[in-house]
Amino acid sequence: MVAVSPVLAILLTGVVGGVLFAARGLAPLPALYVYFVEPVTTLWSIEELIVKATPLVLIGAGLAVCFRANVWNIGAEGQLIAGAIAGAAIPVLATQWASPLALPLMMALGVCGGAAWATIPALLRNRFGANEILTSLMLVYVAQFLLDWLVRGRWRDPAGFNFPESVELQGFQLLPTLGYSRVHLGGAFALLAVLVLFVFMARTLKGFEIQVSGDAPRAGGFGGFSRPRTVWFCLALSGGLAGLAGIGEIAGPIRQLQPSISPGYGFTAIIVAFLGRLNPIGVLLAGIILAISYLGGEGAQISLGLSDKTARVFQGTLLFFILACDTLIRYRLRLRLVPDAGAARETRP
Repeated sequence: MVAVSPVLAILLTGVVGGVLFAARGLAPLPALYVYFVEPVTTLWSIEELIVKATPLVLIGAGLAVCFRANVWNIGAEGQLIAGAIAGAAIPVLATQWASPLALPLMMALGVCGGAAWATIPALLRNRFGANEILTSLMLVYVAQFLLDWLVRGRWRDPAGFNFPESVELQGFQLLPTLGYSRVHLGGAFALLAVLVLFVFMARTLKGFEIQVSGDAPRAGGFGGFSRPRTVWFCLALSGGLAGLAGIGEIAGPIRQLQPSISPGYGFTAIIVAFLGRLNPIGVLLAGIILAISYLGGEGAQISLGLSDKTARVFQGTLLFFILACDTLIRYRLRLRLVPDAGAARETRP
C-alpha cells in the first residue's frame, strides 16, 4: 500500500478535479482529458513538457535528499532565484564577452549562488537553533525583492524601452537546444543529477549517513555521524541544484532576467519530492506528472476559459492526498471513549 499510495493520490486528485469541473458547469471527462491527456498528444506539447519538467526534476532531486535527512528546505524557490541572479551576472555585467567559457562559468556561478543562499538557513540552524522551515521560506521573499530591485534598477537593459528586464542573452551565453525546439541541455543535467543522486544514496557512505540521520539521529550520533555537517551538506546540495535550475531557465527558455522567472517551481518541487517517495528515480517520474499539471493548466485557460490558478489547485490537492494517503496507510484511526476525568476522581477510593 505504501508503494501504491502515490497512484491512489493521483486518482483521488482526478476525482476531485472532475467534481470541480462539474461545479463550473463543465463536462468532467472532456475537461480532465484537456487537463491531463492533451499535454502529451503532440510533439510540441512533449517538448514543452520536457522544458517544464527539467527544473522540477533538478530541484525535486535535491529536496528528496534533504527531506530524507529530515532537513526541511522549503526555500528552493529563493535558491532558484539566487542562482539565476548569480549566473546572469556575467552576461549582464560583461555583455560583450563572447567566449565558450561564458556558459560553463555561468552554470558554476548559478550552482554556487543557490548553494550559498541555502547555507544561510544551515548557519542559522546549526549556530542558533533556528527552524530551517521558517528561515528558508522567508529568504524566498528576500530573493524575489532582490531580483525585482535589480531588473528595475542597475541591471535594467538600457535599450529595453524602460521595461523591467535585463539584456537578452545571446550566443555562447545560451544553453544548446535540440534542433529548433525549446528542449535544452538542462534536461540532460536533470537526468544526470537523478542518476548520480540515486547511486550516491544507495551506494555511498555519505548517502547512508544521510538516511541514518533522518531515520535515527541519535543512532547516527553514536555511529560518529555529525548532524550539523549533514544539515550543511543537504542544504548546500539542494540549494545548488535549485540554483542550477534557475540559471538553466535564464540561459534556456527565458533568455533574460525578469521580475518573475519561475511560476513556482521551487514550491511545486516539494510535491515532486514527496510524490517520488524521496527517491531520485521516483522524482523523475513525479516531475513529469507535475509538469503535465502546468501544461494542463495553460491548456485549460485556452480551451475551457479557466483561471491560471487552476494548476495550483490541482497541485495543492495532490499534495494533500499524498500526505493523507501516507498517514492513513501507516496509521489506523480508532474512535476511543475517554472516561470523564471528574468522574474518575469521584470513584477513586
